[in-house]
Amino acid sequence: MNTALPRPAFYAAGRGTGGLLDWVTLLHPPYTLWHLSYVAIGAALVPHLSLWRLSGTLVAFFLAVGVGAHALDELNGHPLRTGIATSILLAAAIISVGTAIAAGLIVGGWRLLPFVVVGATLVAAYNLEWFGGMMHTNTVFAAAWGAFPVLTGYYTQQWMLAPAAGLAAVAAFAFSWGQRALSTPVRRLRRQVRSASAELVEADGTIRHLDRTQMIHPFEAALRSFAWAMPLIAAALVVARTR
Repeated sequence: MNTALPRPAFYAAGRGTGGLLDWVTLLHPPYTLWHLSYVAIGAALVPHLSLWRLSGTLVAFFLAVGVGAHALDELNGHPLRTGIATSILLAAAIISVGTAIAAGLIVGGWRLLPFVVVGATLVAAYNLEWFGGMMHTNTVFAAAWGAFPVLTGYYTQQWMLAPAAGLAAVAAFAFSWGQRALSTPVRRLRRQVRSASAELVEADGTIRHLDRTQMIHPFEAALRSFAWAMPLIAAALVVARTR
């Protein structure tokens, strides 16, 4: 039986040397795009969409989540097995999150301060597992990576919130909660389990054996599908608002 660990994620492209492909892996491309889509969905719900405000918000979230949050996550034991040095990861996290905070305050001032504070706190609390890991849960993930981007995307368009933003935030929360429910067992199978097998006894007595790859497949098939679908929904909404 092969007990070698598979790639740490289906999108992992690096070889653990600290090169460019390790940085691609660090960015979690499908998941980063998925969560940036929530920003666009929130923005597209307003009557008059400002593309420059949407672009700025997307860049800020890319820096804070795509780079900063994932760099902090990799600091904790290198779960993606990249060869990026700890000092470089720390610098990337500080610079990217700091830039996102500065940009938010420059553009939004006091109006955006609550969102900047909440966003920075969520990034640090979740990825650094503050309070003994109490903040590293499905609920916090769904709030930080699902509901919060929708609300921020909407709010930065017209500096107010409306019921539509709340409804979309609840939907994004549910999608993100489901995402983590699917990805958690997959991460365990890919990163921590040396070997795995299961025996299924069907109603007619047929016995089927599953290996680790077969266990992972249905979870990741769903995740890949959602990672494609959500950006397309976001793009459709933005296009509809700008035609």
